[in-house]
Amino acid sequence: MSRMSRPVPATQSVRGQALDRRSFLRYAGLTGAVLGGAGLLAACGEDSSGSGSGTSDDGSKFGTVAIQLSWLKNIEFAGEYFADSKGYFKDAGFGAVNLIAGGAASTSVEAGLGTGKIWAGLSAPQTTAPALLEGLPAKIVGTTYQKNPFCIVSSAGKPINSPQDMKGRKIGVQDTNQLIFNALLAANNMTPNDVTIVPAQFDPSPLANGEVDGWVSYVTNEPITLTAKGFANANFLFADYGLPLVAETLTVHQDTIDKQRDKLKAFLVAEIKGWRDAVADPAEAARLAVEVYGKDQRLDPAEQTKEATAQNSLVVSPDSQANGLFTMTEELIAKNIAALAKAKIEIKADQLFDMSLLKEVYAEHPELKQAT
Repeated sequence: MSRMSRPVPATQSVRGQALDRRSFLRYAGLTGAVLGGAGLLAACGEDSSGSGSGTSDDGSKFGTVAIQLSWLKNIEFAGEYFADSKGYFKDAGFGAVNLIAGGAASTSVEAGLGTGKIWAGLSAPQTTAPALLEGLPAKIVGTTYQKNPFCIVSSAGKPINSPQDMKGRKIGVQDTNQLIFNALLAANNMTPNDVTIVPAQFDPSPLANGEVDGWVSYVTNEPITLTAKGFANANFLFADYGLPLVAETLTVHQDTIDKQRDKLKAFLVAEIKGWRDAVADPAEAARLAVEVYGKDQRLDPAEQTKEATAQNSLVVSPDSQANGLFTMTEELIAKNIAALAKAKIEIKADQLFDMSLLKEVYAEHPELKQAT
């Protein structure tokens, strides 16, 4: 059982059919799945003993913790790979940090936090907010991506460069992406009647074949893979047109904030160091994904390097350069709350976000704020 229906990466295949990645329900999982109990835990398949308390017998200050990733181990988690492989987690006081892959068969981060299966996880506001509204005591304490990667990709010969350009056009929309696509329309004073929605799977071949004019995708994936196959394309980000939601947010239980503040801050220091390295060296980030952490995923080195470079544009922004990686300005938080409302998720900023730990981290380690 899963909180979403998400395909394998485009660099993999299922029974010979190439697929793209992502679904919105990865980010906007139904609350029943988000807060599922033992049945969901059984799907995880990885032991994270000690993750709730973070204690172990290894002699380290903070012991071993389990961190759940939002998807399979590809380039998306390059910062975590650097933090682990370069010893930043150990330098911060952790005996080990177990990076648990997410994916279609995994428990959601929110469910894992609710049961103590994991200590922290990478999620997104659209997933965490419904869980909080259902009673989960948790918070987002930082964000890896300053922008979410959802986009509409189209042919360069007949480009769709904005939501208004979609009017009267055929748009391939996966069932699990229907919610965010409708939110994009609403944010731009449009309705589903303004476009022709074509039910789609996760292989963008219909776009390349001319069966549709646009395709809901991830800017760090489909535009790159389609270009590699010789299909020149254009795209625009949802985040630039009314849905400035962040993504890959670090989400933790409220008890962790209240009772393990120093431990959490130490973890954030290691994460920041890891992501600084990942941004600075896309090629090494790709190598770690392909040869070490995601070696069972059959990832393509060249594609992963390109995706790492594209990903950096989501990780680094003028605000994060000024304030430090993982931070969110009050303006960005307000925009996220407004964007959630467009998806009919009503929540207050202080219910969902707590940026106080990062403020303390950067006050105590100003060197980490140096431009990336």
